[in-house]
Amino acid sequence: MNLYEELCVLVGKDKASINETILRHHSGDESHHAKVEPNVVVFPESTEDVQKIAAFANDRKVPLVPYGAGSGLEGQAIPIKKGISMSFERMASIIDIKPEDLTVKVQPGITRLKLNDELKKYGLFFPVDPGADASIGGMAATNASGTLAVRYGVMRDQILNMEVVLADGRVIQTGSMAKKSSSGYHLNGLFIGSEGTLGIFTKITLKLHGIPESITAARCTFSSIRSCVDAAASILTAGIPIARIELVDARSIKQVNHFSETDFPEEHSLFLEFHGNKSGNEEDINFVKTIVEDMGCGSFVFETDSLKRAHLWKARHDLHYAFSHSYPDLSILSTDVCVPISKLPEIVEYTRNQLNTYGLDGGVLGHVGDGNFHTALLYNSHDPDEMKKVNRFNRELVSYALKVGGTCTGEHGVGFGKIQFQKEEHGPALDVMISIKKMFDPNDILNPGKILPES
Repeated sequence: MNLYEELCVLVGKDKASINETILRHHSGDESHHAKVEPNVVVFPESTEDVQKIAAFANDRKVPLVPYGAGSGLEGQAIPIKKGISMSFERMASIIDIKPEDLTVKVQPGITRLKLNDELKKYGLFFPVDPGADASIGGMAATNASGTLAVRYGVMRDQILNMEVVLADGRVIQTGSMAKKSSSGYHLNGLFIGSEGTLGIFTKITLKLHGIPESITAARCTFSSIRSCVDAAASILTAGIPIARIELVDARSIKQVNHFSETDFPEEHSLFLEFHGNKSGNEEDINFVKTIVEDMGCGSFVFETDSLKRAHLWKARHDLHYAFSHSYPDLSILSTDVCVPISKLPEIVEYTRNQLNTYGLDGGVLGHVGDGNFHTALLYNSHDPDEMKKVNRFNRELVSYALKVGGTCTGEHGVGFGKIQFQKEEHGPALDVMISIKKMFDPNDILNPGKILPES
């Protein structure tokens, strides 16, 4: 029997497919990396199914690659060594909501928007917001963050426990239902961000938060990108409990207006959001207004209407698509460095200048509240000279970030696009990571070719 036939016998014919459309769908994500079709796609419906498939793949040394919503930007879900793509679209349910404990247990395939739609009736929400309607399993696998991380933290801060299937089919629990623990090694922290290379998540227990009484959004503009980021840093060091603070440069604003049919002033801008009670928000807004005006702010407008707030943040979240869909013949590279807040103004200014120096088209944007920012860089992948400029730009940007104490990826993950930077960033610690991988996955079946360099 071939691989497909064996899997049909193992888990049932309705849970495995070699349909060309399905194979193609599971061949890529939203990154610029080349697509690779798996040999077969499986659709587990339970932890037991995942156990069977993992043990089978391990026994036959067949690559096994988890697949969530396919919204990743570094190729994590691309089966670059073919094998089995494991789709979690049939494991997308809420298992248990405990409002009194502010927790929810979910299957990995549920997306954040579907989860929050269900949580609304309890007056609760899950705060990690990477923009895309990503799956919770995928967000845990990349340690996703997003616009609300400055207030609520990243995925690693939101997960209490996970049920994980290891490469040989064993099932472990990585934490507990308690809000904190000093018992044993911190396995949550080990598996979160491992991008499917150490184990496969089948259940995830998340912390929840109460929906704020009052939410106010604001937008302010600046004539220079340096003053824009300096203002963001000043807001943060003033200790204001801001929920979101996003940088959108003038080039990106222009693209937003074109794609989303908005009419924002085409200047370097900060998008802000305040969570709390009405009087507290008003005090914080007035304080922020004073700060940004002292920093040369040209305009400052705020909005409490929920529909207008949603429209503002949709425009911000759609920026990647605003660039990619408006230029269908070009590829788009989304860089993802993160640096200490004190170094943010200089590196953002450097990045904007480098784009101009290389004659590259793209915007600078990001979650400046936690030092993380991106470039949405347009380029012709068929032009060798332009490819050289793009690759050199990316290498120089990462080197700058590492030099000032930052990282090559703040939230998108490593995938295989950033493997080239791992030795420079981690040094001898990379050998420890390789040893951990070999211990958990000695046959290298779990998402091979991701995060770590080939041995």
